[in-house]
Amino acid sequence: MSDPRLLAAGAAGFAAAAAALWAFRGMPLGTALFWLCSLPLFAAGLGFGAGVTMAAVALATALLVLFGGLVAAAAFLVLFGAPAALLLATGLRGGSGAFAAGLPLALLGLWPTAVLLAAALFLAGGEGLQAAMRAALETTLGRAGFAVPEPLLSQLVRVKAAAIGFLSALALLLNAFAARRFLLRQGGFAVPRLPDPASVRLPVWYPPLPALAAGAFLATPAEADAVPLSALLLLLVPLLVLGVVGVHARAKGRPARVPMLALFYLLLAMFLQVMGPALVGLGLYDQFRRRASAPPSV
Repeated sequence: MSDPRLLAAGAAGFAAAAAALWAFRGMPLGTALFWLCSLPLFAAGLGFGAGVTMAAVALATALLVLFGGLVAAAAFLVLFGAPAALLLATGLRGGSGAFAAGLPLALLGLWPTAVLLAAALFLAGGEGLQAAMRAALETTLGRAGFAVPEPLLSQLVRVKAAAIGFLSALALLLNAFAARRFLLRQGGFAVPRLPDPASVRLPVWYPPLPALAAGAFLATPAEADAVPLSALLLLLVPLLVLGVVGVHARAKGRPARVPMLALFYLLLAMFLQVMGPALVGLGLYDQFRRRASAPPSV
């Protein structure tokens, strides 16, 4: 037990499981803790390697099976455990001391899309998933005492899966940056370097995927298009993140960088429906503009 990696894996696994159980038992601030489940996993992996995160995920999943049930364990594993391990395993490959951001960025769209398609197959197609989403949404809104008109309810059902995937990706990103910042403040850890924002881009094979999802969405009848629409929105998340990275790259070195970025995030939070497509466009522009100068990402 003198190996610090075992201690880190155990501590991260117990902390992640405790946060998830706190949420599943309906304790105060449980929702906030649930979205922080991946924070200890990233801290362990960034400090001691991706293998430590995999061990922590295995421990947390086992604890959740024992004390929370299979549904709780599956929710944790799908939303936080498995993607955190994948992001670190792909980003820390090569042992260069720098984080390779291309493939992890793509996984922010690929992982939730794969989960969505697997759920659709498990529930006998898109209509089965759409019906399950409607039932879950009606139950949630009913418990909260909200009466939602049918047209609005139908729109919410269509994007519910995409919203969950987007929030999960956002939580993963924020927890990863928070864990890295925590380790840097503690000192003594070989924390991987982040790439220059101007050099970050997706793998060359990724941009056609949202176009294929858009084609599937256009070819699907409106009454059963929840799965292709959600897949399209999820596959656009990495491009949106790439657009945010592009904003940071353009703000780098400017005297008013901090207030500019603060205003940018304020506008993003208030006008996501307008800012989102603009950032996706910026991400696409940067992806292809850098293609000739940046090294290929695989």
